[in-house]
Amino acid sequence: MPITNAERVAAGLLALEGLALLAVAGWEVVALVGGDAEDVGSSVALIVLTVVGAAAVLAFAAATSRGQSWGRSGGIVTQLLVLAVALGALTGPAPSLAFAVVVAAPAVVGLVVLFAAARRAGARRKPNAGDA
Repeated sequence: MPITNAERVAAGLLALEGLALLAVAGWEVVALVGGDAEDVGSSVALIVLTVVGAAAVLAFAAATSRGQSWGRSGGIVTQLLVLAVALGALTGPAPSLAFAVVVAAPAVVGLVVLFAAARRAGARRKPNAGDA
């Protein structure tokens, strides 16, 4: 079953987000090796969790590119979590509108595209009225 353009775009966005998380993990490793970490154990745990999260987002991208619904569902949850991070950047002890916008913009686009992909996939699975 061929995938839609919305699924292709959604998979691409999820893949970029997964790669961005891998870049964050690399940045965390550099900080750890450079001695910027106060607690080595917490830093290592954060790096592991970031890599696991990146692997999950990349798996969602791969599944979405194959038209599998669990990939779209996981992608939607990912976008909602990213929006929560953006909201935290606005309401934390040092609010940063610029950071919040940079984080939230791709998540909003991702949500729109993932919902469009889910709608098109649902329409693709509906039998025609004359097929009954």
